[in-house]
Amino acid sequence: MKNQRATLGKSFIQIIIDILCVFFSYWIAFILRYDGRIFPRSYDWESFSAWIPWITAIFIISFTVFRFYTTMWQFASLDELLMIFYGTTTAALIVTISGFMFSWPVFHVRRFPWGVYIIAWVFTIFLVGASRFSFRLIRRVKRKSQISKQDSEEFHRVMIIGAGEMGSMVIKDMKTAPESKGIPVIAIDDNKSKKGTRIHGVKVVGGRESIPKMAVRYNIDQIVLAIATASKKDKQDILSICAKTGCQLKTIPALYEIIEDSADPLKVRNVDIIDLLGRDEIKLNIAEISGYLQNKTVLVTGGGGSIGSELCRQIAYFNPKKLIIFDIYENNAYDLQNELLMRFKHLNLEVLIGSVRDKARIEHVFSVCRPDVVFHAAAHKHVPLMELSPGEAVKNNVFGTLNVAQACDKYGVKRMVLISTDKAVNPTNIMGATKRICELIIQYSSRHSKTDYVAVRFGNVLGSNGSVIPLFKKQIAAGGPVTVTHPDIIRYFMTIPEAARLVIQAGGMARGGEIFVLDMGQPVKIVDLARNLIRLSGLQPDVDIKIEYTGLRPGEKLYEELLLDSEGGCQKTSHELIYIGTPIPFNEDTFINQIEKLREVAGSNNVEMMNVVHELVPTYSGHAEETDALAN
Repeated sequence: MKNQRATLGKSFIQIIIDILCVFFSYWIAFILRYDGRIFPRSYDWESFSAWIPWITAIFIISFTVFRFYTTMWQFASLDELLMIFYGTTTAALIVTISGFMFSWPVFHVRRFPWGVYIIAWVFTIFLVGASRFSFRLIRRVKRKSQISKQDSEEFHRVMIIGAGEMGSMVIKDMKTAPESKGIPVIAIDDNKSKKGTRIHGVKVVGGRESIPKMAVRYNIDQIVLAIATASKKDKQDILSICAKTGCQLKTIPALYEIIEDSADPLKVRNVDIIDLLGRDEIKLNIAEISGYLQNKTVLVTGGGGSIGSELCRQIAYFNPKKLIIFDIYENNAYDLQNELLMRFKHLNLEVLIGSVRDKARIEHVFSVCRPDVVFHAAAHKHVPLMELSPGEAVKNNVFGTLNVAQACDKYGVKRMVLISTDKAVNPTNIMGATKRICELIIQYSSRHSKTDYVAVRFGNVLGSNGSVIPLFKKQIAAGGPVTVTHPDIIRYFMTIPEAARLVIQAGGMARGGEIFVLDMGQPVKIVDLARNLIRLSGLQPDVDIKIEYTGLRPGEKLYEELLLDSEGGCQKTSHELIYIGTPIPFNEDTFINQIEKLREVAGSNNVEMMNVVHELVPTYSGHAEETDALAN
């Protein structure tokens, strides 16, 4: 109620100001029209007195129609200036037409001279516009006063990278938003023609090559990358330069984030390591994907995990008949359920709790839900932990996959997609060996079922649960040191959304039995990753935060591979980032017997269990039973 009264009060004041603006515009128009004389003939005064109330009323009505009194003029810009022009011009035309239609000379009520109408129109635009934009001027003065009164340490001297439309919006927002703590000082743009020009008073001082020098010259402490449409390569190049300045780095959402997540394009966020390592947005064949997901019942095992949850988010865009999240950890599943129901109002979603190791539970879920498509993301994945508990890796990864694969066959699932890993290639750890056995289960099942079984193999995902990035961030927050196992260790990295999109796309290409291999891009040294994260935190590696080498952990190797030597080359697909590995022959006659033998000894006799694993995966070179403190 109080806010309504305040709003009405402001509108009333604006109406009074507009009445005065209209009156004085026509008064001044008469003075100018008659060379400084006011109403040289008596009937001019009578006409003015008779017309001015009606003229004022016409203008106020026009201003109301054009929403002058419901606009927040403290944020006025070009759109509001056009609004003033249209509203004033409309009223001026109605006044002019009325003057010609309703003049009564017998009553000394005549139309005004042509010059009065034109001059008054110009002055009305000027006076009304000045009164409106004074709100913005007052707001700007208050903000400058606020900055000068408050501790200058609360405010950041900001360099804006990108002098285009988005950069303009960010600069304007920083200058006008009261909650903004950024003071835009200079702008950077690679377009040489913009150098020396100004955008909202902020000078464009050069291209990306001048960033370090200008950051020092203008005492910059924060840099904002304001190019939503920049390619990943450009973004990485620019941010790599910025990281060396020691300034705090921020960026606006990428274009696809704005479209998919309805993100505010002006919502500046901290630069993340993903911005430095990610690639351009993955392009999907929507028709191919829609064909197997739209109006289908889709089940995601491990749906609350890093990859599983992102799969659920991406699948929801394709309007499945029903999306089923199956996970053993209820907290993650519950959080994801709330998120999806908020973002996708019409999504038919069901969350089921259970373990893929529980064959009876899997059978019950499949018999009741009858999924059309299954994405199998449930697995134990932490290499050092699985080295200490290899039996659990076998029971969860191998027999969880077998339970799901057998249920897919029994209940007529059209397609099953297994999430595999590059650690399945020439594995040196039990986690990789179990995932290789999972791939063999997929290949075996595809030859003995009408269901299309496929596996998708890729490397590490940035920011997933338990990955090095969250660990490094915690170590940096604690003041270091950041621990790296070996100075030469390298890994392939992919963002979680990238991986999920490509998994879904690969599922659309499935014909049965394929092992799809995702193009992981260029490998990254883990120590370089650590250094970049330290710099993004505004600190200097080996100065503010030490890097310590701890030695390779059990089952860990210096580099990962995406293909077995025996798989040879990759077959190209219609998608430039997805390949098909050549299937490796294996003895199908003994495979099931070996699997059953593995089931008998899993978790009870680690030595025998590891012998069977070696038989199933001849390329496995690890010895997890030696690191298991509970081994027989």
